[in-house]
Amino acid sequence: MHVATPYAKPTADAPAPSAVLDAEKSDLGGGGYLEELLAHGLLVSTGVEGLYGRSAVFEDVVEHISALVGAWGADRPVEVLRFPPAMSRKLLEDSGYLRNFPDQVGSVFTFCGNDRDHSRLLRCLDKQEDWTESLSMTRVVMTPVACYPVYPVMAARGPLPQEGRTIDIFSYCFRHEPSFEPERMQLFRQREFVRMGTPLQIEEFLQEMIGLAKETIQALGLPATIAVASDAFFGRTGKVVADSQRHQRLKFELLIPAINPDKPTACCSFNNHTDCFGKIWQILGATGEVAHTGCCGFGLERIALSLFRHHGFDIDGWPESVRATLWPT
Repeated sequence: MHVATPYAKPTADAPAPSAVLDAEKSDLGGGGYLEELLAHGLLVSTGVEGLYGRSAVFEDVVEHISALVGAWGADRPVEVLRFPPAMSRKLLEDSGYLRNFPDQVGSVFTFCGNDRDHSRLLRCLDKQEDWTESLSMTRVVMTPVACYPVYPVMAARGPLPQEGRTIDIFSYCFRHEPSFEPERMQLFRQREFVRMGTPLQIEEFLQEMIGLAKETIQALGLPATIAVASDAFFGRTGKVVADSQRHQRLKFELLIPAINPDKPTACCSFNNHTDCFGKIWQILGATGEVAHTGCCGFGLERIALSLFRHHGFDIDGWPESVRATLWPT
């Protein structure tokens, strides 16, 4: 089973993958912080840009960032749900994601042929030819946004209670955005809180989440600003949708300039979906009206990368206040 990506036929005298990566990195102006992360062993190269292994130290930081964020829901009526990093293709189609972000989708394909098809696949492998024609699309796609699987689940339960619902979500997400910028990974983790209810409940939730994000990032000793934002909608019509999103102030991002001072990195996003997902999946409020939804997502790898960039690669040398925040005794 594999995720479909553009196929490039190798030649007999093709350079080693590492040499190709080095050449591409040079052409794209890559290197710098990424090379330092690799040299310190915090990230591990897989030969594919934007796809990395993680060291025990990096994972420990990510896990404690996630725990720090998740503590918000500990004394609140928050339901914890976890989904795999793949989901139903039908769900993706219904969500509108393919219409808005077709360039970022990862579809899962697998071999469904007979012995003759297998023989052809083997011949293609031996000749270093394109073998992907032997594969067929499955009912599974990679999860692009951590909260997507939760909406049909909530809809199936019937009308929301009067107080609405808040759900704690965590998942690996995939977006086909190959890059040598370490903060732009193809597979990354999001810790999200999703709110469902009335328009007022959504607005109050998002304001509280912005406050939580500010406090969290400040406690980690990182500089940050909040800015109106828009999603990277695809195509000509996408610009119109993005402009509308900005005009209505439906999306905000917390930007940290630690990784790249000239291009602050969006490490948290705050999204008001209005009744969009309520209509798609028929999520109803307590009195039968279409519910509004909103979510707040924390990019765990991006926050971790900001910490290493801002405070250094040796976590023992980080400010004591930051260490106490992440690793309380």
